[in-house]
Formats: sequence, C-alpha cells, structure tokens
Amino acid sequence: MALPDNAVEELVFPEIIELNVGGQVYITRYSTLTSVPDSLLWEMFSQKSTKSLARDTKGRFFVDRDGFLFRYILDYMRDQQLVLPDHFPERGRLQREAEFFNLPELVKLLAPKMSKQNSLGDEGCQSDPEESSPSADIGRNLASLGAAACPNLAPGDGKCSGFITIGYRGSYTLGRDSQTDAKFRRVARIMVCGKTSLAKEVFGETLNESRDPDRPPERYTSRYYLKFTFLEQAFDRLADAGFHMVACNSTGTCAFAHEQTDDKIWANYTEYVFYHVSQPP
Repeated sequence: MALPDNAVEELVFPEIIELNVGGQVYITRYSTLTSVPDSLLWEMFSQKSTKSLARDTKGRFFVDRDGFLFRYILDYMRDQQLVLPDHFPERGRLQREAEFFNLPELVKLLAPKMSKQNSLGDEGCQSDPEESSPSADIGRNLASLGAAACPNLAPGDGKCSGFITIGYRGSYTLGRDSQTDAKFRRVARIMVCGKTSLAKEVFGETLNESRDPDRPPERYTSRYYLKFTFLEQAFDRLADAGFHMVACNSTGTCAFAHEQTDDKIWANYTEYVFYHVSQPP
C-alpha cells in the first residue's frame, strides 16, 4: 500500500557534502559546515529542507563566491584557527569573504594591525632574493635600453620600477594564394610574467591568479594570466601605468591543416617586454 503524501519525509543532509564554490569543488563533512553557530554555512545546512539551496548541474550545493579563497574559510571552520601561508597577499579579500560567511572571529583575525609608526606596515616594492643571478645583468642592460628609448618617461608617479613580460600563443590558417581565413589571430590566453606587486598594480582584478594564488608580492611569477584575450587591452593598461615596450620576440611553426589541400596552420608564441622606471622626486 502506498504511503500518503504527508508521510514522505524530506531527506536529511548526508554526512559527506560536496560543494561547488565559484567553480571549485570541495568535499567536507556536514559537521564541519555547521561547526560555527549563526554563520552563513550553519544557517544553510541547518535547514530542514534542501529545496531553497542552489545546486549545480551535478547536484552539488553551489555558493557563488571566490572558490580559491574558500579553502581558508573551510580550514578555519574545521578547528577555528587561522593558518595562512607566509607573505599571504590576499588578507583584504579573505576578510571580505569572512564577512560574507558571517564569521566575526575570523574577521577580527584578518583585520589589519597598525605598526608602531601608525601605518599598515606595507613592505612596498623590495628586490626579490632570486635576483642574485646572472640574469640581473641582463635586466640592468634592458633597463638602460628602456631609459634611452623612453627619455620622456614620467617621473615621480609613485610606481615601482620593473619589468612585465606579456606572452601569448596565437595561430592562423594560410590558404591558397596566401589568403587567410577570418580567424587570423586566435589568442587562447595572455600570460603575465613579472613581480607580483607590479602585475597586480597594473592589471588589478583582470589578473587571474588561480594557478599561483599564494605568491607573495615581492616575488616573481610566470604563472599569471589575464581574464581577457585582447592584446590591445593589456597594452593600454601598461601604457596607462607608465610602461614602455623595450623588446619583443616571436617564434613560429607550420603544419598542414588538411592533407588534400594547401592550407597551412601557423602557430606562434610571442613575448613583449615592458619596462617602467620610477625616478625619485
């Protein structure tokens, strides 16, 4: 005999819960998500029904927040302790995430502390220890070239001196009679190489740090890329920040697109080196 409708009970939350936070998947215990009373996650997973909770296409509970910073939110909820990497550069953004998830104690731990000089103790733009290498001489030579090529560089704009390298891989098809198709240049991803503090200063929120999220500001990286795929946008941002191009290079390879035609696919990798010098006031 079938049970009446009012006898069918809503399924409770499972012990192991899958979350999709901003595209990043996390698997954790139900007890972890409800470990901080009155927090947003506690409110979400203390309900008697799951109908009001958003889910992705695979049935995972979805939260539209920063998926990479959520790892620290989840770590805090496990034992109510804050453990961050050395030179963690995202304290401000993580504090904003803690406020969203209604974790007041974590917000306090992340609040900036005033130094004895009544400042936030910013480290500024310091040289990276990795600079003590033969490539430092090459950098100084390029700096001299950049200063000579750009004598009208605006001094005293408050920005740090340094290099930013923009790299991209492109491709185009060359057909008969040297006719190209409509997709002449296809840029899959614009790479950014340089000091973290400089890259963030120039590109801001358009800089995708997902492959190197914990890089401290005074260190160098070659793993950042931009959230847009138009080279001109990158060049405009660099020009607005006072950078000038001092060098570029490109390599290419060719392959036949189809065995029965003369169409050829050319793939190339190109790098542009930009330099900015901050002159003393």
